[in-house]
Amino acid sequence: MKIKLRKLAVGSLAVLLAFILFHAASVPPATAQPSTAAPADSADKLDLNTATKDQLKALPGIGDVYSQKIIDGRPYRTKLDLVHKKIIPQSTYDKIKDQIIAKQPKPSAMTQSAPK
Repeated sequence: MKIKLRKLAVGSLAVLLAFILFHAASVPPATAQPSTAAPADSADKLDLNTATKDQLKALPGIGDVYSQKIIDGRPYRTKLDLVHKKIIPQSTYDKIKDQIIAKQPKPSAMTQSAPK
């Protein structure tokens, strides 16, 4: 009787193990692929305060006139300044907002702070 139970247990474990291995082999591994709709890293974004006219013209909806207006309106505290200062319309901003950034210049070690 003990031998029959042992054979049944071993058989059950073998079937269970086979099922687990088969299932693991049939499921594709999860890969860490970034979503195509994910916003770009700030390193990949175009800085409004330092971009050249040609770099700005490469943005969708930005041509010669808007790129020059962006350059003339510098410096920008935030990228929303493009709309607040009426440099470009909201619809154009909506097309480029995920591709731009307005970096602030780091204070120079040579500049003196105001006395208190």
